[in-house]
Amino acid sequence: VIGVVIGKTDVRSFPDRKNIGSERFTFNFTIRDSPTHFVNVQSWGREEYIRSLSESFRVGDCVTIENPLIQSKEAEREEKFNPVTPSCYKLLLSENHSVVRTSPCYEADTRLLPLLHLPVKDPQDYYSLGDIVANGQSLNGRILNVLAAVMSVSQ
Repeated sequence: VIGVVIGKTDVRSFPDRKNIGSERFTFNFTIRDSPTHFVNVQSWGREEYIRSLSESFRVGDCVTIENPLIQSKEAEREEKFNPVTPSCYKLLLSENHSVVRTSPCYEADTRLLPLLHLPVKDPQDYYSLGDIVANGQSLNGRILNVLAAVMSVSQ
């Protein structure tokens, strides 16, 4: 699979249920290869492997993923913590079988880089900041998609 990384989480650790007293590490990222197709990628493993893999690319990089495991996703559970994707599958990376290679986007297909700037949600599924201010009371407690732009950054 070849795509541009459009999102990435930080490395996290969890207690390993099989080896009491040790931890397993994970991080997720999302890749896109067309305007309508993108998929979440999940990676689990030893701390050295996960940290090294996470540090090997960033959002905006083009990656090639070889030998991922393809799994059906559990939509309700997984989409709480990952972007909602149009696919009913996710990719799972294995330290022993999968390989992720980065390549500069100018060397990859020139169609990939513009995909980085496309929204992942339907354009009709957003609230503006004005809508939220005007209707804040009725929106209380709801999860919303917000489309906004950064006007300036300062200390």
